[in-house]
Amino acid sequence: MSKTNPGRFFEDYRLGETLTHAVPRTITSGDRALYHALYPARHALHSSDEFARACGLPGSPIDDLAAFHVVFGKTVPDVSLNAVANLGYADGRFLGPVYPGDTLSSRSEVVGLKPNSNGKTGIVWVRTTGRNQRGVPVLEYCRWVMVRKRGDGGSDETHVPELPSSVTPDRITIPEGLSFKVYDFAAAGETYRLEDYRTGEIIDHVDGVTLEEAEHMMATRLWQNTAKVHFDATNRPDGRRLIYGGHIISLARALSFNGLANAQMIVAINGGAHANPAFAGDTVRAWSEVLDRVELRDDVGALRLRLVATKGAAGALRGDDGKYLPEVLLDLDYWALCPR
Repeated sequence: MSKTNPGRFFEDYRLGETLTHAVPRTITSGDRALYHALYPARHALHSSDEFARACGLPGSPIDDLAAFHVVFGKTVPDVSLNAVANLGYADGRFLGPVYPGDTLSSRSEVVGLKPNSNGKTGIVWVRTTGRNQRGVPVLEYCRWVMVRKRGDGGSDETHVPELPSSVTPDRITIPEGLSFKVYDFAAAGETYRLEDYRTGEIIDHVDGVTLEEAEHMMATRLWQNTAKVHFDATNRPDGRRLIYGGHIISLARALSFNGLANAQMIVAINGGAHANPAFAGDTVRAWSEVLDRVELRDDVGALRLRLVATKGAAGALRGDDGKYLPEVLLDLDYWALCPR
């Protein structure tokens, strides 16, 4: 009998089952250095211990999305090893900062199943929680993924979960100790406060980055994401490696610094879709739309932002048919903490 793991197929999932994911991972300062080497990430709170201490934290946490990638990567062998595509996210909450020295582990619950009409694939929804070495949750989110079937048969069980359209402001967690009362705008890179942004505003982040094969594969290995579509060029009929969607998220978030330098911490993901696939050689640009802003405390507020990664123009999202334009790669709706 083979001792290797071929990964789960759609028929292997059961509604309500719990998946405990293997290989906890200890975060080091090397993860931060590699993250900043892979992406043009430069938000001050994640770059400087001194800036973070001035904001009431014990030191600089790793980038929020780096923690997300580590938690996500643990789930891949049990959720998306045989995925065709990762489709979207909802109800994501960042519950506490992650620091070098913390050890992260992941557990998921299967909350939805839906076979596709082609008989070859199905959609699996999971709710994943990442915890640190003390068992304290630091991150939770739902995602759904299209998974291959082993055969043309299998269960016709269908349950599409009801997910909230957004994380309401009362569910946003402000990290313990965080204070923007003494905030160094010069060190952060921009002078804009919460009140300087208006709902409906479109921000063109200007810069672009051309995707490289080696960089996206290095990033995916860094997060221990073993999905075949990202490495094995024989896994797709077109012989191309699919760029990990999280790579696009981090790239777009890093590009958003230009215009949103003070959107310091991601605290929630309301929803997200990988609208079209990305491949090496594509040049990615980013733009944001301000969807909302809320005052949480005298010194801290939150911006609700739509972050779009695209190969096209800023502000262009959908065609006349309501579908995403072919050049749009990512549509992510998230909350970020901002000084007032």
